[in-house]
Amino acid sequence: MVTVLSESEIERVLDLKTLLPVVGDALVKQPQGAVERPERPHFPVGTGLEGDEPLGTGIAMPAYIHGDDQFVTKLVSLNEGNEARGLPTLHAQIVLTDAQTGVPEAFMAGTTITNARTGCIGGLAVRDLAPDATTLGVLGAGAQARWQTRAIDTVADLETVRIYSPSDSRERCAADLQNRGIPAEAADSARAAVEDADVVVTATTSEKPVFPADALGSDVLVVGIGAFTAEMQEIEAAVYERAARVVADVPSEVAETGDILATDLDESDLVPFGEVLAAGDGSDGRSAAGDGGAHGDLIVVKSVGSATLDAAAGGAVYEAAGDAGTDISLD
Repeated sequence: MVTVLSESEIERVLDLKTLLPVVGDALVKQPQGAVERPERPHFPVGTGLEGDEPLGTGIAMPAYIHGDDQFVTKLVSLNEGNEARGLPTLHAQIVLTDAQTGVPEAFMAGTTITNARTGCIGGLAVRDLAPDATTLGVLGAGAQARWQTRAIDTVADLETVRIYSPSDSRERCAADLQNRGIPAEAADSARAAVEDADVVVTATTSEKPVFPADALGSDVLVVGIGAFTAEMQEIEAAVYERAARVVADVPSEVAETGDILATDLDESDLVPFGEVLAAGDGSDGRSAAGDGGAHGDLIVVKSVGSATLDAAAGGAVYEAAGDAGTDISLD
């Protein structure tokens, strides 16, 4: 018997506040060597359908956390043209397989799980590195702008959230967050969004920096979650040059993104996020750049995503669905 979970069923049982420590535990295990996470291939898709250019990106993401009952394989698609089609940019499917027998256990819609576990990156960063934050600036107004803000709102007493995107989507994003009780507003510019912010989140697929580095204050946490290829860059090199530390969920992969390639940093300069979380006090005793302390100066947390998080989140949602009595099965 294989359980099938739809997006609506997952949305019904998923709780960000509960998921946050689950994702955090998985990140801690990653640099400890307690996960299997093969390199994930990225490949263009759609070439030849409307011309010689690809229409999107396909990604395969397998992972296993030692001791878990299941391992996960996730298939992801990213299609930038979907916004004009009225469709989400990201779609995903997750397969859970019994780690002992290899028998498939569940087929799960993966978009909500992906969005939620990625949102947890911002939530965990604020929880451990900027717990007193009250002002959040967000660049981007898509799904991740919403999920990052929602996750951060579970760990911080937000008083002001400023959303900026070049399109009118910033108004819709702010309205959606307001409907969830979050004090969000649309900003008129990227500078206005980040000035005097305690935390800045970049959630775009931009190939050029999305806010001016000189708009940042002296004591701010920057969370970059959008750029995951060598061509993408959300954050100016000047931001990294000012950083007391640069923290990465997967240092080897973050080092190959456009954000880091535009700097003098390399993989050895990046602090594994799992080590920061394991320390529990925002300090792991290492500095990637500058002389700032754990809670002083500017800190950047850069994420490219990890199938480890899908394994953790997928397992947690599967268990929650079982506890809630959700059981749509196929022979």
